[in-house]
Amino acid sequence: MTDALWLCTDLDGTFLGGPAQSRRRLYDFLEKDPAAHLMFVTGRGLESVIPLLNDPTIPTPEYVIADVGGTVVSAPSLEPVQPLQSEIDRRWVGMHAVRERLKDLDGLEVQTVPQERRLSFFAHDHTVITTVIERVAELNCDVLLSADLYLDVLPAGVNKGTTLLRLLDALKIQTDFALTAGDTLNDLALFETGLPGVVVGNAELALLEATRKRANVYHAKDHGAAGILEAIRSRSERIPPAIDTKHNGDADLVMVYHRLPFDEIKRDGKVFRRRPRSPNGIIPTLLSYFADSGSGAWVAWSLQASRSPDGFEEQVPVDENALPNVRASRIALTTDDVDRFYKKFSKEALWPVIFSFLSQAVFREEDWKHFVEINRLFAARTAREAAESAIVWIHDYNLWMVPAFLRPERPDVRIAFFHHTAFPPSDVFNVLPWRGEIIGSLLQCDYVGFHIPRYVENFVEVLRAHGPVNILERETCAPRFLSYGCALGVGEMTTAVEVDERRIGLGAHPVGVHLRRIAETMDRPDVREKIEALHREFVGCDTVLSVERLDYVKGPLEKLQAFEKLLESHPDLHGRVVLINVCTPPADGMTIYRNVRLKVDQAVGRINGRFSRLDWTPVRYFFRSLPFEDVVAYYAASDIAWITPLRDGLNLVAKEYVAAKAHHGSSGVLVLSEFAGVAVEMHGALRTNPYDATSMRETLYRALTLDESERQDRMQRMAQIVQHHDHRKWGEEFLAAVTAVRA
Repeated sequence: MTDALWLCTDLDGTFLGGPAQSRRRLYDFLEKDPAAHLMFVTGRGLESVIPLLNDPTIPTPEYVIADVGGTVVSAPSLEPVQPLQSEIDRRWVGMHAVRERLKDLDGLEVQTVPQERRLSFFAHDHTVITTVIERVAELNCDVLLSADLYLDVLPAGVNKGTTLLRLLDALKIQTDFALTAGDTLNDLALFETGLPGVVVGNAELALLEATRKRANVYHAKDHGAAGILEAIRSRSERIPPAIDTKHNGDADLVMVYHRLPFDEIKRDGKVFRRRPRSPNGIIPTLLSYFADSGSGAWVAWSLQASRSPDGFEEQVPVDENALPNVRASRIALTTDDVDRFYKKFSKEALWPVIFSFLSQAVFREEDWKHFVEINRLFAARTAREAAESAIVWIHDYNLWMVPAFLRPERPDVRIAFFHHTAFPPSDVFNVLPWRGEIIGSLLQCDYVGFHIPRYVENFVEVLRAHGPVNILERETCAPRFLSYGCALGVGEMTTAVEVDERRIGLGAHPVGVHLRRIAETMDRPDVREKIEALHREFVGCDTVLSVERLDYVKGPLEKLQAFEKLLESHPDLHGRVVLINVCTPPADGMTIYRNVRLKVDQAVGRINGRFSRLDWTPVRYFFRSLPFEDVVAYYAASDIAWITPLRDGLNLVAKEYVAAKAHHGSSGVLVLSEFAGVAVEMHGALRTNPYDATSMRETLYRALTLDESERQDRMQRMAQIVQHHDHRKWGEEFLAAVTAVRA
C-alpha cells in the first residue's frame, strides 16, 4: 500500500462499532498520521451525522456522503460538493411523488428518520418488495434493500458506491489509495466499485455472501473498528500506535475548578497562601469531600507573569495538616489569559446566554479559540493527575470544553460535571455559535448535574435539538421540588439518557449550606454583640435585607424601583421600614457592569432624596464586600430577606438566611423570585415575579404584614429543608449518583 490512505467508511456497526480500545486506536491513527484521510459514507441522513462532527472523541472527516449516496458535502462546513450534489438533486423526483406512487400498498411503513433525496421504508411483508421495485422504476428510481426488510428509494444510479467514485474522481484521488468499509447489504455498492474494501466481523450474512468471491474485499474476523484495523494491517506494515497510558497520576478524586482552594498573596517577592475570604463559599464545601477519597488533586489556575514562569511549582500542598494527601495542581495563566477567558468571554458571551439575557451577549471567534485553548490546558493537567478510574469532578460553564479533551486522553476516568448556574432552554442556548462543540463536550461526561429539575429538562431539550436521544429513565420531582404554580417548576425529570450508545446520568442537586460554620460564626461573642447592636439601631423598624453581587441578572434596579413604588403606595410605612441593600462589587476589570452600578447609585439617591427624614433613611446602601460575620449578623437581625433576581442558578443567600434564623431562634420571612432556582426547593417562601412591579411591591407588603404564627410556620418548614439538605448531603448524593452510573 502507498503511504496515503483514504478510509471511506460506513458508521453504525463499522467505524462506530467494535471494542472501545480498538476505536480509540483507529481514531488516534487517523488523527495523528498526516497521510491518513477520512470520509463518512453512511445511510444516515446528514442531520444525524452532524452530532458526530461535534463529538470530540471522533475524528472529523474531510467529506461526508450521507442518505445512502444522495447527499455529498465537505466537512465540517457541510457545504455541498458541486456540481455533484446538483446533479443528484436534478435526478430526484421528490419524496412526495414516491409516497403518492406507493400509498395504496399495505405492509409498507415510511421510516421517520432524517432523510433527503431518498425515501426509506420498512416492509412488514417482504412480498411487497417486488411491487415497490417495479413502481419506483417508473419514476426513474432504484431500490436498495437491507436485511430483507429495509428499503431505500433513490434516484436511479445513485448509491454509496457511485457517489463515492464520482467524488474520488472529482478530488483526483487515486483509487488504490482508498479503503471502503461496511457491515450491511446497504453497503454492497461500496464493494461493487472495485475499490479495496473490508467487510467487518459480525456483518450481515447477505453482505458476506455477496462479497465472498471478490478478491478486492477483505473479510475481517474482528468487529467494527477492530475489523478496519485488521484490514489496514493486512495491507501495510504501518501499525496504528497504541494508546499511551503511562502518565496516569494517583489522585482518586480530582476537582477541576477555575479558582484555587486558597488565596495567593505576594509580599516582598514571596507567595503566601491563606484561606479564601468567604468561609462559607463553595470551596470549603468541595474540600470536605477529600477527607474520604485517599489521594486527591485540585486543578485550577494560578496568576503568573507568563505561562512558563521560572521556578513555578505545578503541584503544591492544599493543607498539609488537614489534607496531607491533597495537592493543588496549578496552571500558570497570565493576567491577559484570565481577562479574556473569564472576565471577557465567559462573562460577555456565555453568562448572558445562560441567564437568557441575549441582548447582552457578545460573540467573538478569537475569544472562543482562546477559551478552548485554556480548557485544553485544564484537561491536560487533569489527565496527568487522575489515577486509574478516578472520579473527575468538573465545575461550571467556564470549563465546558474540558470533557472534550479529557475523554480521549483518559477514557478510563469517570467524568462528572456540575453546573453552578442556570441552564437555559434550547431556543436560548442554541443562539451560541459554538453550541455543537459545547454539547459534544458535555456528552463525554458520565454524569451531568444541575441545581433543579427545570435545568435538567432544558439540557435534555438542547440534546434533542443536537441529535437523536434515547430517554432511559425519568422520575417524579415532587415532593422535594415544586412542580406547579412556580415559574421553574416541572413535574418529571429525566435521570438517564443514551446518545450514540453512551449512557449519561442526569440529576438535580441543589447546593446546600455549611450549617456548622454558620452556627459557629453566630455563636462568637463579637457577632452576637453585632446582632444586638443592629436590633438597637433599627428598633421600631422592619428591616428588609438584600444581599447580592452587582449583576444585571440579579435585577438590582428592578428591586429598587419596586421599593420606591411601595413607599409611594403605602405612606404608612414611612419611618417604619428600612431596606438594607448590600451590593458586592464585581471582580476588577468587569466593565460590563459599570452601567448597572451607575443606575443603581442613581436609584438609591433618588429614593433617599424623596423619602428620607431626619430620623429615617429608607435605603441603607453598601457597595462593598462585607465580612461573612457581618453578613450573618444581618441575617439574624433582619425581619425579611428580599431575594428577587431576574434569573439565578440557585441562590445560597436564601438558604444562609434561613439557617441563620433557625440557629438564632427568631422568625423571618423569605421573599423569593420565582426565577431563582432555590424557589422550587424552599416550600415556605413567598414567591414573587421580579418582572412584575405590582407583584414585587405587593408581595413585599404581604411579608411586612404577615402575622407571627404564619412567619414561624413558614420558617420552620424552610429550616427543615435547609438542615436536611446541607452541603455535605449535596456532595454525598452527587458523588453517589456519579458512582452509580458507571456501576
